[in-house]
Amino acid sequence: MATVEEAKADMDVGRPDSDASPFLWKPAEALPVPLLRRRVEFGNLTFTTTDDLADLPGLVGQARAIEAVEFGIAIQRPGFNVFAFGPNGSGKRSLVQELIERRAAGEPSPPDWCYIHNFADPRRPRCLRLPTGRAVPLRDAMKRLIAELRVVLPAAFERDDYRAHREVVEQQFKQRQEEAFGGLERKAESKNIGLLRTPMGLALAPVRNGEVIPPDAFKRMSGEDRDRITADIAMLQGELETIVRQLPKWEREHRDAVRQLNRDTTAAVVNDLFAEIKRNFADLAEITSYLDGVQHDILEHADDFISGDRSEGQIGIPPEVIGEASPFRRYQINVLVDNSQSKGAPIVWEDQPTHQNLLGRLEHMARFGALTTDFNLIIPGALHKANGGYLVLDARRLLMANFGWETLKQSLRAGEIRIVSLEQMLSLASTVSLEPQPIPLQVKVVLVGSPLIYYILADSDPDFLNLFKVAAEFEDRLDRSPETVALYARLIATVARRDHLRPLDRAAVIRVVEEAGRLSGDGDKLTTQVAAVSDLIQEADHIAGSADKKIIDATDIDAAVAARRRRADRLYWRLQEGIAHKIVRIETDGERVGQINGLSVFSLGGMSFGHPTRITAQVRYGRGELIDIEREVALGGPIHSKGVLILAGFLGGRFGRNGPLSLTASLVFEQSYGMVDGDSASAAELFALLSALSETPIMQCYAVTGSVDQLGRIQAIGGVNEKIEGYFDACYARGLNGRHGVIIPASNVRHLMLRPDIVATAQEGKFRVIPIDTVDEGLEILTGRPAGVADVGGRYPEGTVNRSVASRLAALAERARAGESRRLRSNRRNDVKRDRV
Repeated sequence: MATVEEAKADMDVGRPDSDASPFLWKPAEALPVPLLRRRVEFGNLTFTTTDDLADLPGLVGQARAIEAVEFGIAIQRPGFNVFAFGPNGSGKRSLVQELIERRAAGEPSPPDWCYIHNFADPRRPRCLRLPTGRAVPLRDAMKRLIAELRVVLPAAFERDDYRAHREVVEQQFKQRQEEAFGGLERKAESKNIGLLRTPMGLALAPVRNGEVIPPDAFKRMSGEDRDRITADIAMLQGELETIVRQLPKWEREHRDAVRQLNRDTTAAVVNDLFAEIKRNFADLAEITSYLDGVQHDILEHADDFISGDRSEGQIGIPPEVIGEASPFRRYQINVLVDNSQSKGAPIVWEDQPTHQNLLGRLEHMARFGALTTDFNLIIPGALHKANGGYLVLDARRLLMANFGWETLKQSLRAGEIRIVSLEQMLSLASTVSLEPQPIPLQVKVVLVGSPLIYYILADSDPDFLNLFKVAAEFEDRLDRSPETVALYARLIATVARRDHLRPLDRAAVIRVVEEAGRLSGDGDKLTTQVAAVSDLIQEADHIAGSADKKIIDATDIDAAVAARRRRADRLYWRLQEGIAHKIVRIETDGERVGQINGLSVFSLGGMSFGHPTRITAQVRYGRGELIDIEREVALGGPIHSKGVLILAGFLGGRFGRNGPLSLTASLVFEQSYGMVDGDSASAAELFALLSALSETPIMQCYAVTGSVDQLGRIQAIGGVNEKIEGYFDACYARGLNGRHGVIIPASNVRHLMLRPDIVATAQEGKFRVIPIDTVDEGLEILTGRPAGVADVGGRYPEGTVNRSVASRLAALAERARAGESRRLRSNRRNDVKRDRV
């Protein structure tokens, strides 16, 4: 096998530039060597190394996608979110980020959002919308205010003036009680009745000389005295009950007086402190209203400040010091989104777009064996952070995340962010929890994914196209021209500088561009999968570094390509070893009737490899059946079965116009033990079938790939480079004799980007690639006989393959007619015998 250096030496740069002057070629003839691998000529590139090239802004060849993304992020209408899709590694994410950053930088920063305590209904915290950068100052101001109140208020209640006023209130209450009970007691004494204080309360009893009259002595008294005393006690008991009934009222009046005193004392301190904070936020009516509510609540709950632990209330103490159950938590500000440091609209990339990460969550604290929560434990989600800006999500991760897709759709449809737990959303929990006020949502969502995900969602989800009306499809390849090659060189230079790699010389850039053409699967195209190109350059940079090179040259690129293939081709060479040792029977010399070498492609670990397969056909007398053995044993896919049925259509159209085809034919992929699908072997199957019908041998030095239609035209297939390379390696292992080659559809010529060693071998005349347009062209190459063209009467010339096929089919048809005549005569004889009986 020719080495890379030999191949480069043979393919000198003096050949004509195929981009400008393509070589002419004819079907059924070996292709000119330059068409086997489209070269990039030095003349189109004038730089020495990539350091001489300027960076390429954006991506080359993605004008359609750029236009769509720019439109999608610019239009501010409901439902005009963006789904950017294309092949993996095409630079979707980086381009979307660049375009969004460019636009977001010129947009205003969105407002801040925070949650506050709802004094009317604590279960439903309120949200506050503040101008950009005002939420944190409000939070800090409230923090300082409460901390200062916890110091100043207790001190205010320890001052002498407060104590004096409190003493007056207490004395007034005591004086009222003493006056009421003192008057009753004096009245009772005048009637020799004492007012006694017992563990059960106040009681009235007769007394004599200051002593309570015992019950026995009371009984010995005259009836008149007892009646008088009883009547006096009853009268005094009524007055006592009247006084006792007034005690709760006096207690309330006392408490009201104390409370009013406390309110007045608190108001004197609070009003001064709140005046300052209100001045700072006087331009925000909603904040002023909230501060009024806080001020009123503090006045109502001044005792919380008086009875609390003063050590917690020192100014400068962080909020974490405040206990989990502290009543002061309701005065805090939970800043959900702070855009004070933002420059422009926010851009959020959420790598784990689960329900909670998108919508936010409500956390809980464990306290005395129970879980508690409040508005301070509301945690923002990606929608909160991106509100007023852009949210970018990976579509595959969004669909795989825990209810992320449904959560996103619901929020976009409602136009608000409503924090609910997953249990609440699924109606799996009935516990009492907070219901935060929803926050209005205004966000531009950009999904990045594959075409498969886009079309599946568009087909199966009725909400998708209403919510993502802008489709930004990225090209997987671009046209190859001198202009795009020059742009591609700048792209390579940009990648090298971005990844801090060594510069590439001009020959290395050319090799990268050629490899980009091969990755595209089309010699006239270049791949847009920037990730694959970047990986190749990084591997080449490592190889160059191992050799202490300052610049990456073409040999480093070739070595990286070879190393990448070598890491993934173990199974491929295991199959090639089976062919070389004739464990897998592949004939590469001689002639065989009804046997041909077909070509298939298999993919493993991101690498595709070609593999030759022996296809055989057998023909016998029958009833026009074409048996696909792969389908009969459930190893053939529907596309392969369709290709076989097309062969039946071709045979019927060409040879069965004047009567039925009286044959049974069978087709099989020999030594194939897995699924077979695709129609790229239908041309090879047809050649094997025609060979078996005409009993004309096929030269085994050729392999064939291509599909065929019912009219006998050869059609393009995929993986043409890998298929040719797979057969070349098999022939190389057996020994090249100058006759080996591959027959391909003429429409696949533009896709050729073969390995340099194969091109070098073709340059020596030891291997050929032959394009064909029709079945007849292929027959003539494979058999060495003319295919033959039918005359006006439908007869083919003597000595042609088609004449042999027609003669064989005619013989089979004659045999069928003879058999039918014998059957009819036998039936008539049997009918006569029955009549005689």
